[in-house]
Amino acid sequence: MLHKNEIKLEQHGFVTLLDIQGDITASSEPYLKEAYKNADSQGASHISLKAGSDIYINSGGIGVLIQILAQSKQKNQLIGITGISDHFKKIFNMVGIAKFAKYTKPWKMLLNPCHKKHE
Repeated sequence: MLHKNEIKLEQHGFVTLLDIQGDITASSEPYLKEAYKNADSQGASHISLKAGSDIYINSGGIGVLIQILAQSKQKNQLIGITGISDHFKKIFNMVGIAKFAKYTKPWKMLLNPCHKKHE
């Protein structure tokens, strides 16, 4: 069952949180890209993508995430992903998302100044 997308942009110290409500599919693209664009235009250097553990992500949604993560890598932004299930962590590892983002639990771990960008 697909849920309507809503992405809340929140600032927590130097971390910009994109709190994703709803499923991530190809139809999520304009919402995710707009949220990322807003975070980037505010000078975000550390971004956390927070999703619920019951979220549904299909191949179109994975493609959208990869596009955003590739843009963030070009801009040397640190990206964390939190809240996803172990199932999606395995899928993200298989498709290479783990090369662009760290899994954080909870998202506030990005506030740790010792958190290093992984290359």
